[in-house]
Amino acid sequence: MKLTTAQKYKQTLDFLFAQLPMFQRVGNAAFKKDLSNTLAICEVLDNPHQKFKSIHVGGTNGKGSTSHIIASILQAQGLKVGMYTSPHYKDFRERIKINGKLISKRYVNQFVERHEAAFAEIRPSFFEWTVGLAFDYFADQKVDIAVIEVGLGGRLDSTNVLTPLACAITNISFDHVQFLGDTLPLIAGEKAGIIKSNIPVIIGEEQEETKPVFINKAKEVGAPITFAERHIEVKLKSVESDYQILEVFFDKQLIFNDLALNLMGDYQLKNVVTALATLHFGGLLDLQKSEESIREGLKNLRKLTRFIGRWQRLGESPTIIADSAHNEGGLKWAMGQLTNMTYQNLHFVLGAVNDKDIGKMLARLPKGAQYYFAKAKIPRGLDAKILKEKAAEFGLKGRAYSSVKNALKAAKRAALKEDLIYVGGSTFVVAEVV
Repeated sequence: MKLTTAQKYKQTLDFLFAQLPMFQRVGNAAFKKDLSNTLAICEVLDNPHQKFKSIHVGGTNGKGSTSHIIASILQAQGLKVGMYTSPHYKDFRERIKINGKLISKRYVNQFVERHEAAFAEIRPSFFEWTVGLAFDYFADQKVDIAVIEVGLGGRLDSTNVLTPLACAITNISFDHVQFLGDTLPLIAGEKAGIIKSNIPVIIGEEQEETKPVFINKAKEVGAPITFAERHIEVKLKSVESDYQILEVFFDKQLIFNDLALNLMGDYQLKNVVTALATLHFGGLLDLQKSEESIREGLKNLRKLTRFIGRWQRLGESPTIIADSAHNEGGLKWAMGQLTNMTYQNLHFVLGAVNDKDIGKMLARLPKGAQYYFAKAKIPRGLDAKILKEKAAEFGLKGRAYSSVKNALKAAKRAALKEDLIYVGGSTFVVAEVV
């Protein structure tokens, strides 16, 4: 009996998940400390990464949102834009899109069939395989440009075989310290690995501890460096339904007024700064001559790019917000956003992964909330009872539940109409509710 495309796709993913290590699921075992596998894959695929233009986006927090903002503005200019991001929420194909449309199941199936023998010899990780698929797809579909998000770190990340038109580094915070280092300068050193000779690099946030790292690396390889905040300022005017209304200043002059951004969360203003600076100083557009595409790209961002999982409103009365912030820096921004909202009681559905030091994350969370601890449905998910015990050390009180779904159900039962339910702590927790 011949399998349908959908059945074959499920079989294909089952094979990949079973055969190849995947960092998001298994952690350290999937991390390979050089680019040899990726280069071998690219060789098999006839070096597809050399056949399309690209923008490379790294950093700790905001790189996914920044990638979507850049892609949306370029789409609004009429370009065919590929986008590679990770991880996915519901469907593996979310990682690889062209103008917001997911890669087809048929393409995934055929790619695996065609290259299965080569995989057997190279034995790549899930992430390395996926990067190869993305590069092959973008070359095959002849995209005008692709926005490529760094997966982990930068220097040794599989995406770092690219020679982009420009690269951006959003900010530096503590995350994946077992791989990247336990100080901000060490982490910045890994992130700075995407800086290349004669390729403009845009730094989203100017941080005292990390600024010298980027300046020195740019000088070492001969890359023009720009600190975005020195030139671009974005101010919030108001919030209307699903939009934040912004003012944009370039070198202290107001250039855009009443700009509607189809993303919530005041931390997104930083990502707009980084995205606009990358497009301008990367030579991809002139800010002062591109108002129409910038307005359209920001206003229709979710629709144009199929953006999910970041400060996503899932319900009203009570308000339910899901957000994928999962480290100290990201949660600092997200918790700041919560303080700007009006509600009676706060209910917090929380999960985490078991291979991170979550102390810094827990220290950021509000002590006055009612917590519903849950384990995400992945091997790396931290047991809910252990999470509850660790959280108690930080004054966070609540109950442990057998699943994210049950935790959210309990929060909904307990919440009043005027309350707010926040779901987060891990991308994998959010993936189960969006």
